[in-house]
Amino acid sequence: MSGFQLDDFVAGWIGGAAGVVVGHPLDTVKTRLQAGQGYGNTLNCILTIYRNENVAGFFKGMCFPLATIAIYNSVVFGIFSNTLRLISQHRYGKPKHSPAISDLAVASMVSGIVSVGVGAPVDLVKIRLQMQTLSTNKETTALRQKSAMVTYTGPVHCVSMILRHEGITGLYRGASAMVLRDIPGYCLYFIPYAFLCEWITPEGHTAPSVFSVWMAGGIAGAISWGTATPMDVVKSRLQADGVSTNKYTGVVDCICQSYKKEGLKVFCRGITVNAVRGFPMSAAMFLSYELALKAMRRNQAEPHS
Repeated sequence: MSGFQLDDFVAGWIGGAAGVVVGHPLDTVKTRLQAGQGYGNTLNCILTIYRNENVAGFFKGMCFPLATIAIYNSVVFGIFSNTLRLISQHRYGKPKHSPAISDLAVASMVSGIVSVGVGAPVDLVKIRLQMQTLSTNKETTALRQKSAMVTYTGPVHCVSMILRHEGITGLYRGASAMVLRDIPGYCLYFIPYAFLCEWITPEGHTAPSVFSVWMAGGIAGAISWGTATPMDVVKSRLQADGVSTNKYTGVVDCICQSYKKEGLKVFCRGITVNAVRGFPMSAAMFLSYELALKAMRRNQAEPHS
């Protein structure tokens, strides 16, 4: 058990799929609030999407993240768990040693950096598909007619059009903002989860209960996504840029333009949705991950018992 383990990647894949199903509707609302125009507040955004696109509007662009976010989440959990074991092995001489905050922080940062390589293209395609459903908006419809704005028929078509018009670097638009979001974001994801699990678990129990995992995962998700909102706004705007126009040259330009036009409050846009969405999505993700991991390791142990 001290070496590299693939079961963390498999369990992360299962957890990621569960998180997408639970969190995608509010993720669509969050994206529209951050990168769209004219929605006002969260409730108005939800009502507008429902009125114009029905329930299906909340699930636009879900097929691609369902197929790929699971892989992305697999990388996050797999890298985090294996890095943490490696640190514990070298620092304490045993891979299952209780980690210090610094150990959790290093493992979180490593997983955040590595995951961007997989997550940036996935996020870009998801946001492009979510944003193009704004065609019912009069301003966007007029812009579409003037600029011959591309309508993506699906994720594969979206990827091919991005590669054709923007090159391979186009798939990584907003990646720098994603790194700035995910490095601190994952620290505020895994560290609270680890400590909350330990705190909620009753004394005398060697493993956290289902409730402990669910609650700790949900709270950690709300904390992480809530605090990550400012850079998430920048990332969403950079990735949505290019659907109709190219307004931003990079992270700093996006921050400056957004602040100049909309003030400091723009960086808190979608914070409520992010925090609320973060709880059920992360609760489902961590719970599915832990249950899958437990089931796989139990099955691995059975032939030896």
